[in-house]
Amino acid sequence: MALHGKRYQNAAKLIDAEKSYVLADAVGLVKQISTAKFDETVELHFRLGIDPRHSDQQVRSTVLLPHGLGKSVRVLVFAEGEDARAAQAAGADLIADDELINRILKEGFLDFEAALAVPAMMPKVGRLGRILGTRGLMPNPKAGTVVQPEDIAKAVTELKAGRVEFRNDKTGNLHIPVGKASFDAEKLVDNAQAIIDAVNRQKPSAVKGIYIKKAAITTTMSPAIRLDLSAAGAAAAAAAAAAK
Repeated sequence: MALHGKRYQNAAKLIDAEKSYVLADAVGLVKQISTAKFDETVELHFRLGIDPRHSDQQVRSTVLLPHGLGKSVRVLVFAEGEDARAAQAAGADLIADDELINRILKEGFLDFEAALAVPAMMPKVGRLGRILGTRGLMPNPKAGTVVQPEDIAKAVTELKAGRVEFRNDKTGNLHIPVGKASFDAEKLVDNAQAIIDAVNRQKPSAVKGIYIKKAAITTTMSPAIRLDLSAAGAAAAAAAAAAK
């Protein structure tokens, strides 16, 4: 019995499993094999040469995608007074006052995709750690989601525009959305390159060997396409982009 459907198998025939593709070519292939009846999400996956058991080898940060994710992001902000008004003016969808904090705590209210907090609110936010943490929604300074009051408007604007948080899982892998299959190839390449650059910048100093062991790009329903992230691959990708 086949493990995958006919559409998946047909897509797999177009991919050379032994080859690592430069980014521009991989994106073109991703768009070619994205034939689902819905607009699939394009994702980057990284196998990192870190030991996730060690606190000094964690990879966690954010990246602002040049062309967003192709969806509206509901942003909740833990703030009060002037900070709350600044967040609302910047486009925050929800302001977490005491009533809303109690709804999260008692009812498990989670009708939002991203959360920000000012430092003064963290004692209250800390009570929600078990609820928000399991959904990746807990504000954290390392992820840029605990921000100073003067930066709250900028943080809200960036989240609404397509700022994405990433962090390694327990196996040392990263899984990061790039955009939608309906995006122009150039936009997907721009977003993907921004992610690759951001991941490279987060290499822990404790990692002495190969940092990014493997990388692949895929969509919700398609096979993975291995990426060539070597210097030669990057140069080829730049040349291909310049020739367009």
